[in-house]
Amino acid sequence: MDTVFIEGLEVDTVIGAYDWERGIRQCLQLDLTLCWDIRPAAEHDELDKALDYAQVAATIDRFAAEARFELVETFAERLAQKLMSEFGIVWLRLRVTKPGVNARARALGVEIERGCR
Repeated sequence: MDTVFIEGLEVDTVIGAYDWERGIRQCLQLDLTLCWDIRPAAEHDELDKALDYAQVAATIDRFAAEARFELVETFAERLAQKLMSEFGIVWLRLRVTKPGVNARARALGVEIERGCR
């Protein structure tokens, strides 16, 4: 099966387990790979048969704007569920990176895979 990807998407959200984090918005970086059959769109160069990247990104932006989670793990799991449900995606890989949270590491985060290819 084919995949499409969105790499380096930055969103601002309320995320964190500490009290000081609950009062601010923080940047998360997302890398997303989605299983999507590109053949129907590619066959006749038809945009309306392609996965709408702008809609996927807009859905992620809205989700992040409304999210209030303590854990990056919860953010990733709930976002994966939403994307699979709204776009009919059968498999995805989502990497959520929270930069600047540890002085000794550039970033921390999670990577999940959901569904079957």
